[in-house]
Amino acid sequence: MFETITHVEDPARARVLIAALRAHGFNPLENGDGLPGLPGVVGPRGIPIRVPEDEARDARILAEDLLREMDV
Repeated sequence: MFETITHVEDPARARVLIAALRAHGFNPLENGDGLPGLPGVVGPRGIPIRVPEDEARDARILAEDLLREMDV
């Protein structure tokens, strides 16, 4: 099972976040281009970033920190 750790509005940011999570040893689903099965379509909350449940707690902390860094 996968758990959504955050939503990202910008597809480019979602792709960067997924790559960064992978570089840190997490296993996010590859869906950085939009909603699953609908590339280019972004939901009202943004693109969901999902990781396996057992990684969710640590991945959420890292994702929040990385997104803060992207805002600087």
